[in-house]
Amino acid sequence: MKAPSSRTAPAFAAFSLIALLAACGPAPEKASEHAVPAATASAPTPAPTPPAATPGAPTKVIGLEGLGDLKLGQPVPAGGTWAERGAQTSDACRTVTSPDYPGVYAIVTEGKVQRITVGQRSDVKLVEGVGVGSPEKDVKSWFGGFREEPHKYQDAPAKYLTAPNAASGDPAVRFEIGSDGKVSLTHVGMMPVLGYVEGCS
Repeated sequence: MKAPSSRTAPAFAAFSLIALLAACGPAPEKASEHAVPAATASAPTPAPTPPAATPGAPTKVIGLEGLGDLKLGQPVPAGGTWAERGAQTSDACRTVTSPDYPGVYAIVTEGKVQRITVGQRSDVKLVEGVGVGSPEKDVKSWFGGFREEPHKYQDAPAKYLTAPNAASGDPAVRFEIGSDGKVSLTHVGMMPVLGYVEGCS
């Protein structure tokens, strides 16, 4: 091999030094075919946290125990928003309402809450999500075995659907299905008041 001329020797030496350093350095890492590109790698997104309940806000769920601070089988809570409003039809049977729950009223006899009724203007539902406006098939999918009775004031398919244990004296559920096949009223309470078809009668 011919030795480099004096004019090309510095350039040749520099090139040789670069090649030597490259050969001695670490080999470049081979990218894994499963690696996430650096530009798109990120920490997993945390699941959204449900909003915290506002203290004192009315609950939108009714159960066999009652609705909010209004409890079945107990007196109307003193100092709360539930109170008698408007004309009452009987001294023995009273109704109470609350501005916190539009479309809901409760029947009180012998000083205790016997039934809570959820009506058309309310978005209160049972924990299963069934409430006013739910189709009858949704009621039956959650509450099988309910006793069916013809509606007193509307033509079929309107009807009453009452829990089979209602006669036991324990709190139970009764639905009124309207002529459109949907829940028009939901009642939670104890017999015989649970079965009243006209408020206090």
